[in-house]
Amino acid sequence: MKAYAKANIFLKIIGFDLRSYHLLQSRFVLLKNIFDELEFSNEKYKDGFEIIGNFTQDTIIHKAYNELENLGYANQLKDFFKDKSLKLTKNIPIGGGFGGSSTDAVTFLLMINEALNLKLSHQDLVNICQKLGSDLVFFLSGYESANVSGCGEIIEYFEDDFYNLNFVFPSIECSSAKVYQAFDNSQYDLKANLKLAKTLKTLKTSELLKFKNTDLNDLFAPCVKIYPKMQFFFDNAYFLSGSGSGVFKA
Repeated sequence: MKAYAKANIFLKIIGFDLRSYHLLQSRFVLLKNIFDELEFSNEKYKDGFEIIGNFTQDTIIHKAYNELENLGYANQLKDFFKDKSLKLTKNIPIGGGFGGSSTDAVTFLLMINEALNLKLSHQDLVNICQKLGSDLVFFLSGYESANVSGCGEIIEYFEDDFYNLNFVFPSIECSSAKVYQAFDNSQYDLKANLKLAKTLKTLKTSELLKFKNTDLNDLFAPCVKIYPKMQFFFDNAYFLSGSGSGVFKA
């Protein structure tokens, strides 16, 4: 099953919630030409739940698996993966701001819900996704384009004119935590961000790309501060997706 990537056409930081988490306003678009691939496989190398594939680090999938165990499906899962594994083929760049780990987790939840006939409702899946990360609910929505707010859990369908953009994947693995921390340590104006965000959320992609890259993504300057190699893309009017390092142009 294909797990599609996403890009942020714009991303504005507009405040903080009671947990001091960043509140955002963003446009998410689904990238159907960039995707990971997941399948259940008969290849088996160790006992228990096992993910095999061309990746080197842990994924949110393990946390999704644990959430299903906590909901009472441990026995079904254990029996299913007694002689099966999950094969994950990574194509979405890691640390690129394209939601690779999140879309993998959502795709796994959809696959296992169907395979084991768990009968988890859409709301059940939303509840799981909200525990796992900020952008999973968008992938669960099935929307190709949406305005996303809150901490990423509020999804509003938006009829966009999104078209194929030219993406560049720098060989830089950006840490979202470090980039957001750099934003926190920078000079920012949340009221100005909110005012601009209210305008940006009404515009289609073709209109959004007429803005400056720093206007569209509040994390671009902090990203460059942490990862100086991103300066080239900053200076050459590329747009940043998420917290980086993926960039794009029309």
